[in-house]
Formats: sequence, C-alpha cells, structure tokens
Amino acid sequence: ENSLQKTSTCSSVNPSGIFVSPYALNLSSFTKLIKRLQEKHPGFSRGEIVEAVQEVRKMNKGVLSGLAISCIEEKASAIL
Repeated sequence: ENSLQKTSTCSSVNPSGIFVSPYALNLSSFTKLIKRLQEKHPGFSRGEIVEAVQEVRKMNKGVLSGLAISCIEEKASAIL
C-alpha cells in the first residue's frame, strides 16, 4: 500500500509535471547519473563516462527519455 505512494524519479516527466525534452535528460538527473557512474568506475574520466552515456543514447534511437536512470547506468557500465 505504502509503495504506491512513492513516485519514480526515472521518468520523462519531472515531479512538478513538466515534460523533459526527449532529446536530453533533465540536467540534475544527468549530473546524478554521471556522479553515480564516476563512483562506480573511478578509473574512467568524466569525458569517457559521458561518451558511454552518449553511446547508450545512440543505441536508443537518439533519446534517453523513457529509460530508467538505473537502466542507463547499467548500459553505460557495460560499455565502459
């Protein structure tokens, strides 16, 4: 019952209901994703991590919206 009240932070609509462009992640989501990937893969530079995320975007028809942040993180980790 309580879990139904929780909202996902991994959608294309932010908590205030504003649609996030299908061509870019919400900046705070992107920053959070890069930080998580840097913590998980300290041997890679920020540039290499951003390139991996861009590759995930290319594999997903040029967009990241609609993918959960955890899914993007997992796919980028596989690329790294």
